[in-house]
Amino acid sequence: MSSDFQVGRVALGVRLRELRADAGLNGKGMAERLGWQRSKVSRLENGKQTATADDLDAWALAAGVPGEAADLKSRLRGLESQQRSWRRQLASGHRAVQEKYVAAYRDTSAVRGYEATVVPGLFQTPRYARHLLVHNAELMRSPRDTDEAVRARMNRQQVLHEPGRAFRVLVWEGVLYARFCPREVMAGQLDRLVGVIGASTAGGGVSLGVVPFSAQLTLSPKHGFWIFDEERVVVETINTEFQLEAADDVALYGRVWDRLDESAVHGARAHRLVARARAALHVA
Repeated sequence: MSSDFQVGRVALGVRLRELRADAGLNGKGMAERLGWQRSKVSRLENGKQTATADDLDAWALAAGVPGEAADLKSRLRGLESQQRSWRRQLASGHRAVQEKYVAAYRDTSAVRGYEATVVPGLFQTPRYARHLLVHNAELMRSPRDTDEAVRARMNRQQVLHEPGRAFRVLVWEGVLYARFCPREVMAGQLDRLVGVIGASTAGGGVSLGVVPFSAQLTLSPKHGFWIFDEERVVVETINTEFQLEAADDVALYGRVWDRLDESAVHGARAHRLVARARAALHVA
């Protein structure tokens, strides 16, 4: 459990204790009013147990301040959204971050992802990945461990071939044209995507779709995100990685993915979009 999470849980417990005391109740009285064991009240107030939304509704009602439930649940959502600074994560270079993702994918059975600006790491070629990692190291002023980071990113791709896993990935068509590397490197990357699309049409655990520029959308493409086992969402910004675990947040991102998928094309139609972008490079 992260220290930030525990600090937040203790702070929530302090607030619960304040509401209970303001109601003129001791721990035993609060437990009786709630119909709980006294030990549960103690664990919640001392940050030893994470409250549920229903717990917080009941607590506010028992304390005579039902209007406080919204604030309490907001604090709970704050616990379930973990923020990790890239500056801290990259303090020793990119390799450790890539290895963290390898472990995350190996602990996951079903992944839904969407990227709006870059080819997903699961499908990157080594040369494409190298250019991205070099650019990011320069931007973040982090240590250069590019060779090790590229190898770790390629190791992550091994999960694509493991049985019992499902990867359903979407990309915005702009990804096919955003060049962070020389033309010939981008051409090789697009060739790799053709292979991924071919594999997805042949069946198996990997599916890649493209949201075309011409698609009729019901929402704007916005930022990329990844949903792991319908339990956790990872969102990357320029300076921070957010891990969202609140059920409402996971459900929201699931609905966004569903809407994007409704506008996406797969199979031969996706292949034509990649081929068009490949032709625009004018590389043999």
